[in-house]
Amino acid sequence: MKMTFLILVIGLVACNNTETKNTSIKIDALKNLQVSSEEIEKPTAIKPASKIYFNKRFKDVTVTKINANRFRIKGQGQFFEANFNWVVEDGHEELKKGFEITDAGAPEWGKFEFTIEIEKIRLNSRLMLILFELSAMDGSRQYELPIVLD
Repeated sequence: MKMTFLILVIGLVACNNTETKNTSIKIDALKNLQVSSEEIEKPTAIKPASKIYFNKRFKDVTVTKINANRFRIKGQGQFFEANFNWVVEDGHEELKKGFEITDAGAPEWGKFEFTIEIEKIRLNSRLMLILFELSAMDGSRQYELPIVLD
């Protein structure tokens, strides 16, 4: 019984002793490792991916916030006579509206790019840009594409 206990204690000490030696070797190796400043990768700022909006008439639409009240809208559209409309609202009323022209008419996908400068009237409101095509039959909005501008 004493012999078994003695062998067990010696085994534990031996295992523990080996781990200490390996650890100290690893630490010494790390201390001696020299890395030049050129070899170290410097962290780069990660720019969040732009959200891309689309529907049946609009594709690859992105919005870039230029400053607090200015936004750049880019994308492609497929419209009769190459034009579409837009409106910015805050959930209560229309704040601004207009129309744009793409560089090609349907059936081609024409490119567009424009900027909107808009200020909130209500501090806690949310600005919503809605891109759409007007119906040739009755002038109603078709293919609305809502985009939050905050």
